[in-house]
Amino acid sequence: MRETPTWRIPLGILGLFVGLMIYGVIIARYAPSLIGSWSGLAQTVVYVVLGLVWLLPLKRFLIWMETGRWSAPDVSQAKEKAD
Repeated sequence: MRETPTWRIPLGILGLFVGLMIYGVIIARYAPSLIGSWSGLAQTVVYVVLGLVWLLPLKRFLIWMETGRWSAPDVSQAKEKAD
C-alpha cells in the first residue's frame, strides 16, 4: 500500500485526459467519413464499440499509477509481506 504521495497519479490523470482527447478527436475526425453512409443501427454499434475500446488498456494504466508497475502485484507475495 502506498503511504506517500507520488508523481505518477497527477501525471497519469493528465496523460489519461490528453490521451482521451486525442482519441476523441481522431474518432470525431475520421469515423463519420468512414461510416457516415451506413444505417443508423450500424453506426450506433460502431460508436458504442469505439466508446468502450479505450477501456481495454485502462486497467494496466491504473495499476501503473498506483504501484509503478504495469502488471498487478502477486497477491500471495503481498500477503506474506503483510504477515
